[in-house]
Amino acid sequence: MTGISEILLLILVIACIFILPRVFQGKSRPKKEDDWVKTKRLPAKTRGGIVASVAYPLLLALYLKPWQGNGLAFVSYGIFPVFLIWALVWIFSGGKK
Repeated sequence: MTGISEILLLILVIACIFILPRVFQGKSRPKKEDDWVKTKRLPAKTRGGIVASVAYPLLLALYLKPWQGNGLAFVSYGIFPVFLIWALVWIFSGGKK
């Protein structure tokens, strides 16, 4: 008898999860903008900066080969400048707003 009651309990839980929200659906809320829509509105400078932020360390990694022991040089010449430039962009963009 416990097997049947467990199956019925699972059916009840599934019904409560999937069916009841549709039955008691309230007024539709205004739809918020998706993150994808927000990325479409990025200016060309920002898009170029993002591409450069990825491409510069990759190209420098191919040149310095940090996996052969040049890890400190890669971090100081490849990653730190990208971090510093984006930090400055963030600081100066906050001053405009």
